[in-house]
Amino acid sequence: MAWSPDRRRVLLRIAAVVLTAGCSEDTGPGGTETLERARKEGTIRVGFANESPYAYAESGSGRLTGEAPEIARAVLAEIGIPEIEGVLTEFGSLIPGLNAGRFDIIAAGMYILPERCRQITFSNPTYAVGEAFIVARGNPLELHGYEDVARHPQARLGVVAGAVERAYARETGIPQDRVVVFPDTPSALDGVLAGRIDAFGGTSLTVNSLLARAKSPQLERADPFKDPVIGGKPARGYGAFGFRKDDVELIAAFNAALARYIGTPAHLEAVKPFGFTAAELPGAVTARDLCQD
Repeated sequence: MAWSPDRRRVLLRIAAVVLTAGCSEDTGPGGTETLERARKEGTIRVGFANESPYAYAESGSGRLTGEAPEIARAVLAEIGIPEIEGVLTEFGSLIPGLNAGRFDIIAAGMYILPERCRQITFSNPTYAVGEAFIVARGNPLELHGYEDVARHPQARLGVVAGAVERAYARETGIPQDRVVVFPDTPSALDGVLAGRIDAFGGTSLTVNSLLARAKSPQLERADPFKDPVIGGKPARGYGAFGFRKDDVELIAAFNAALARYIGTPAHLEAVKPFGFTAAELPGAVTARDLCQD
């Protein structure tokens, strides 16, 4: 099997990071040295979970793309870091991997949640989006929201490990034994096809992307759909980049450049191929707002 030069570079870099994590000063948490080091090297490592449309490696080339990597490229270039290197990681391992120094930024469209804010520092959000379900054609159990799954005594919901949908299931009263946790979105999609679950819960953009790529006549998006009510209001997720708490200089520089970029014509053009529009802009909401319990 012949790999392109780009794909070989991605795979070799991932292997190198795995082999050296914890064995060298450069792969450990860098404090204020991270920004300095990345500028000097001209590149920085970013963790991603292969979830379209947020961050994924293109088949064939292996090039890292998606909403988060494309924003990262533009923002990091402005602060003197022209290249990013992807480190593929299961979603549930992104925060531990960041804090262990396997990479320096989480670029995976991760939601800002108070429990996550206690472990890492988030940039200000880059998008805001609601939820959706993938179900079998015809939606046999008539599942149009998390509350429907909770009410149906046999309905099983699939979620991705470490994703916010597991908390939504808990908050809406879905019993734990009827929640099936998958390592990634393709596995969850296969779970619906195989009948292991009756619905897969994800963001509306994730669901649209999965269905577009699967092109399966056996699957559909649940329509209509009602977002789960959490804390007295419909849930809306705000995605952002994650950093180690001691990378203060990197976070400050990134946030300043991000503020100048989000909502510009260049930003909207960069994220358009992934289904993001002006309707998904986060508005004036900040990470500080979202980190409050």
